[in-house]
Amino acid sequence: MTAAPHTTHVAGSSFTRWIRPRPGHWIRPLAFMAPALAGLALFVVYPLLALVYYSFTRYDLLNTPVWVGLRNYVFLLWGDPLARKAAYNTVWLVVVITVLRLVFATGVAAVLVRVRNGAGLFRTLIYLPALAPPVAATLAFTFLFNPGTGPVNTVLSWFGVSGPLWFSDPAWAKPALTLLTLWASGELIIIIMAGMLDVPGELYEAASLDGAGSVRRFWHITLPAIAPVLVFGVINSIILGLQYFTQAVVAASVASGSADIAGSRRVIGYPDNSTLTFPVWLYQQGFHYYNMGYASAMSIALFVVSTVFTVFFVHRLRRASHAEEMA
Repeated sequence: MTAAPHTTHVAGSSFTRWIRPRPGHWIRPLAFMAPALAGLALFVVYPLLALVYYSFTRYDLLNTPVWVGLRNYVFLLWGDPLARKAAYNTVWLVVVITVLRLVFATGVAAVLVRVRNGAGLFRTLIYLPALAPPVAATLAFTFLFNPGTGPVNTVLSWFGVSGPLWFSDPAWAKPALTLLTLWASGELIIIIMAGMLDVPGELYEAASLDGAGSVRRFWHITLPAIAPVLVFGVINSIILGLQYFTQAVVAASVASGSADIAGSRRVIGYPDNSTLTFPVWLYQQGFHYYNMGYASAMSIALFVVSTVFTVFFVHRLRRASHAEEMA
């Protein structure tokens, strides 16, 4: 086949030249990309395909996988009561963490952008909890919220309030984990604050001249301007809630008075399965009961849910960004 002519304009004149790609012109770029492609295939594509395969099998890591079809998925949806409990806890954490984390981060960011003296110090103090390792942060929180000797209940007793059992009470364990997550939301606060600082000041000045108060300026100018950042915060918080694992396991272990984190059913989900999240139950099935086929099916289900939420909110993010550009 004859290559099509290509016209190039140079200094007001034009000339036609023929583009004939050399044979094998793609070999050199592919050679440079080969290490990255090999790593992607070895550490992403192959594990994902293997996970899909194992989800249709009965596999205990020792014996040859046995094909069972959709039995793992059927058992996950209708036969495992603890999976439903874990899914409920995870959905609870996703909803509450997403809403409160976004409101909390936006409120703190709105205060920080108005601080003039010592702004750098306050921003550093807000961000520091996000740098704390999850295990260490959870241990500190279980100490602070210890129902007998913790400083939180001690301070509440000064005002005549009898503090709850927190991590030892099924009704308060998830709210306590939510407080821990809010305390470590410094990264989201800094991102939202950067979005607020990027809003043109002329918009606030024009709104002030029109008689708009601070609340109306925040509602009609700040929030629409930082809408893409807020959508990112929603996506980040949903993924955080869906993958909630370390804090739940450590809090349950410490509150139960046991150092056994990975093995005992008395520890996992303590108290009364209130901290049993979906990733925790997945880990228990795969690495304690060695039901790797069932754990693979749970992983696929979690992956699908995470992907659906991410794709939906990324689409919303793109629409918000397009609307902002059109405005």
